[in-house]
Amino acid sequence: MAIVTGAWYIHWRWTASLNFDALWLALPLVLAETGAYIGLVLFAVSIWRVDDVEKKPPPNCVTNVDCSESRMPGNISVDVFFPTFDEDVELVRLSLLDAAKIRYPHDITIKIHVLDDGNRSDMAELARELGCNYITRENNVGFKAGNMRNAMEQTTGDFILICDADTRPFPTILENTLGYFRDPDVAWVQTPQWFFDLPEGHRLTDALSQRFGSFGHKCGKKIESCLGEIRVGEDPFVNDPKLFYDVILRRRNWANASFCCGAGSIHRREAVMQAALRQFGQQVQKTAHKKTNVLSKLTGETETDDTVRQLITQQIAIDHEFTPYKFHVSEDIYTSIVLHSDTEREWKSVMHPDVESKMLSPQDLVTWTVQRFKYAGGTLDIALNDGFLFKKGLSFSQRIMYASTVWSYLGGLWNTVFLMAPMVYFYFAIAPVSAYSLDFYKHIFPFLILTELSMIFAFWGLSGRKAKFSYLAFFPVNLKAIWTVLCGNKISFPVTPKERQDGTFAELIWPQISIVVLTIVGMVFAWVRLVLGSSNLNLSGLLINSFWGLNNVLALSGIIYAAFWTPPKTDNVEDEASLNNNFARAA
Repeated sequence: MAIVTGAWYIHWRWTASLNFDALWLALPLVLAETGAYIGLVLFAVSIWRVDDVEKKPPPNCVTNVDCSESRMPGNISVDVFFPTFDEDVELVRLSLLDAAKIRYPHDITIKIHVLDDGNRSDMAELARELGCNYITRENNVGFKAGNMRNAMEQTTGDFILICDADTRPFPTILENTLGYFRDPDVAWVQTPQWFFDLPEGHRLTDALSQRFGSFGHKCGKKIESCLGEIRVGEDPFVNDPKLFYDVILRRRNWANASFCCGAGSIHRREAVMQAALRQFGQQVQKTAHKKTNVLSKLTGETETDDTVRQLITQQIAIDHEFTPYKFHVSEDIYTSIVLHSDTEREWKSVMHPDVESKMLSPQDLVTWTVQRFKYAGGTLDIALNDGFLFKKGLSFSQRIMYASTVWSYLGGLWNTVFLMAPMVYFYFAIAPVSAYSLDFYKHIFPFLILTELSMIFAFWGLSGRKAKFSYLAFFPVNLKAIWTVLCGNKISFPVTPKERQDGTFAELIWPQISIVVLTIVGMVFAWVRLVLGSSNLNLSGLLINSFWGLNNVLALSGIIYAAFWTPPKTDNVEDEASLNNNFARAA
């Protein structure tokens, strides 16, 4: 119903509502609304239903896993990779200790490997102390992807469990996931993560009652009855991953389109190597064909000698880097696309529904910005330069799912327009619609109300409001990523900091602060003019733009608060019992 009423609204906007006296404003806004509506349709399709892959019991030998008669029966072997560069040794120690507790109901060989791109003596000593294999290299080519390629050359496990330096796997991670690999076409399994350092905050009712007694408690209760549960002092970065894993990725299982997110994923070595070799061969042949055509033009020959063609191909194969994991800032989603688009083998992915590890979350705005920029820029770079949406081998439903991801990162374009439009009305009394009439309300209100209701059902039990506000506040990082990719600049490979960066970060949010200040000042200015009898403004237009502007201010205030936020002080670095209790409640 939301999609149908949205189409009705967008059609009306294009055909009957444009303000032709101000097309410079009317056209960008209707284009922005159309872009957002397309995103809504793609998102709706991608989360349409939950269709989890059937869980199967953990296999007891390799033969039960890949069903290959050519392989001798034997125990399953798993390599656990912990890529690290500059993370604190004690942080990695906690992860390695938890990895050592991984259990399995059958005989299994589990080898834990520390992949140290920092080539540090204290990290090597830690690996020796805990009985882990230490792997390093002389350079950092390819960063994390290159680090994992180097490790794959020195390991032989049937499966690879990828962890970040701060990933603390639960003992059940293998016994709950390896059963999926009984299907010989399953290439990888992604598991959701739990950020165990998220501050829970306090209920608004409790905070107000502490300050104002029973009167405050009553006020808080009234507010929460209208807006839902509100917590004071909780994580301001909206890091809670449940919405992403439980709604977005999990609901792509039906289309075999859930993508890999790196940490907490288990990969079939055979799948990664086969797909990488096939893509390597295709890339070499493609490049050789181009070089041969250039040579033919230079020599004037209509056909190149077979010997020359073979020599060109051999040289290109030598010059090209073969890597199981693409040297890219978003190597995880890149690998997913390579495997999903393999034309000779229909590899499958599985989004496992249960949390099997815990990690650290971004605790400052610098870390949050670095992470979001890598996600956006990496995905857009793959879409623009590799054209993966048009790759052979992807099904139509898989293309829709990946298109939804790419389209979401273009949202900075229309979100900027949505933030600017109310201010134009406040300062210049110029409306993007021909009139704020009954016809306008008749078309927009059903769409907005049904969209909100549909999101409540889609996110059942989770806060969609926080996610929407965060998405709107994300617009400067989004625009930077779009501009960087369009300019052909390389998306950098900075390691996401694992420790909180000190200080406040107002310089990172000057666009959001500017919009909040200009919106509030403009709204006051417009209402004063209306009271004084300005003929350019009307009450209907000012009411809807005020509501719109206040929504924008509320959405951006979260990230402004986050720039100055510091986590609550605790006596211990980690209160494990409290954290596990939090997780038990969340589960």
